[in-house]
Formats: sequence, C-alpha cells, structure tokens
Amino acid sequence: MVGCAAGIRGELLIKQDSQTAVAMGERQARYGFPGGHPFGPDRHGAFLREFDQRHLGPRVTLLEPAEASIDDLLLFHTREYVDFVRQSSEHGGGYLDGGDTPSFRGVYEAAAYVVGGSLEAAEWIMAGKRRRAFAPIAGLHHAARDRAAGFCVFNDCGVVIEALRRRHGLKCIAYVDIDAHHGDGVFYAFEDDPGVIFADIHESGETLYPGTGAEAESGRGAAAGTKLNIPLPAGSGDAQFQQVWPLVLEHVARFKPEFLLLQCGADSIAGDPLTNLRFTPATHARAARDLRQLADRLGHGRVLALGGGGYDRGNLAQAWTAVLEALLEQ
Repeated sequence: MVGCAAGIRGELLIKQDSQTAVAMGERQARYGFPGGHPFGPDRHGAFLREFDQRHLGPRVTLLEPAEASIDDLLLFHTREYVDFVRQSSEHGGGYLDGGDTPSFRGVYEAAAYVVGGSLEAAEWIMAGKRRRAFAPIAGLHHAARDRAAGFCVFNDCGVVIEALRRRHGLKCIAYVDIDAHHGDGVFYAFEDDPGVIFADIHESGETLYPGTGAEAESGRGAAAGTKLNIPLPAGSGDAQFQQVWPLVLEHVARFKPEFLLLQCGADSIAGDPLTNLRFTPATHARAARDLRQLADRLGHGRVLALGGGGYDRGNLAQAWTAVLEALLEQ
C-alpha cells in the first residue's frame, strides 16, 4: 500500500465570526433540469427554507459563487468535452449523456456556477479565512473527465481536488462520499493516484446506478489500498452505517490528509424516490462532525462539504442543515 502523508473570487455577502462558510446563490441555484426531472431547480430553495427556519444565516459566512472559468474546468475535464457542453448549452434540447442528463439553454453556465461555488469555498479555506465550508448545490460526482453522467455535467469534486494540488501544492487529499450512489466519476479519475484518499459508503451496485464500487475496487498500481469502497445492501440504515463508518475514519486518518472533502448526498436518507437506503439525518451529522474533528486533530481543520444527490426535498433540507450544524459546532 502506498499513500501520502489562487486568488479569492466572488463577493462576501455577510461576514460573521463563524469559522464556517456557505457557498450559495441564485445563479448556482439554476443548476437543475426542467420537466419534472428528479434533479429539479427547486432543490436549492428547499434547502434555503430550512436554512432560514433554523436561523443559520447569522452563524455563517455567505459567499456568492463566481462562474468557473474555462481554465478552472480544464483542471479536470477535457477541452473537447467542455466545448461540447458549451455548444449544447447554446441551443438546448437532447441529452448530454445516454439519457439521464438533459441539455437546456444555459446549462453550461449553470454547471460552471456549481463548480465556481465549490472552488470559491475551497479557496476561502486555503486562504485561512474560514476553516470549513458547505456548498449545497454541488458534489456532482458522476461526471467523468470527458462526459456527463447521472445528472452531473461538470464534476466539481474533481475540479476542486485538482485545484488543491496544482494551485496550492497539496500532496494528500481525502474524499469521503456517503451519497447512496457510488462516486464513480471521482473514483475512476483517481483510481491509480495515491495522492487522493477515497472512501465511499453507498448502496450496492447490484441494486443501484452506476453499478460500480465493489469492495474489491481498492485502487490500482501505486494507489493500491488508498481507496475504500463499502457497498451496503438495500434497506440498510443508521445501524449498518455505524458498523462500517469507523473503517472510513481509520482509513482516512492513517494517511493524514491535508484537506477533507465530504460528499453528503441526501439520497441515502430513508424515503428517497430513487434509492433504497434508510439513513436518517443523524448519520449525515455524524459524518460531518467526525470529519471536522479529524481535520482539527490533524491541525489544519480543512473540511469542505458538498451537497450531492437527494430527491426528496424534505430529506435534503434536513440532511444538509444537519451537516451544516455539525460543521458549526465548537
């Protein structure tokens, strides 16, 4: 087993003493597909209502995301693919993949603002302005370097990882994913890269898209053993999560990563219309809390949480605010 031991953009809307930032805005909220698609543009509003109801605004720093530049996108994606999305965005219609991810007028800009929000949050953390951050419309973990997949146009997770390495010189970054779907776009992009520590708890590929993430998939070549996939059978809930979660913490901690990413998709919450896990928001809060505490023990405190999936609006509102509250704990 082998492992590893830019400038600020956008506008600061509200400045508080909190060590946690939230990257969200109206342009980022436009990322969503029309016509009753499960990933509709109303997901941001569902989170924002719960965010306001829990009076979280005064406790955080709100960042208005900027649109990611082409150079930002090219950190992870191929130029041919970025050009394809731009062209598709001009006329709209059809699909960017085999039938899950529709094209619409403005899809390029909407997706670029998602990437911009995640990058903005990461930049604030790296600049030492905040230790932790959360981006609700983010965590688009299925997109590959050269194609869209599973409702994901650009992979903001991958862009952030590449930005942290190329622009900030980080050598070891941990990516943890508790979305019901396997984070295949991240996993395969870095499968042979020992500098990206990967841990993913998801519903078994035998019952859920994308069908990947078997336990035996643990990294290739120099990265063998740096990747941890934990598929759970359909119907698994908090008890099953608690049994395997210590394995994730142990796996991540032993590499002493310099930055932690959490993809906290809410489609693993019981009642999601597309998936079959039965977690509660308490599981999402625990994941965020434990990773925050781990980052603090490592001495840097750097945690960026990304919203990911979630197709029951009440579930995502509860799960994401639980994550944010866990990040805010002192």
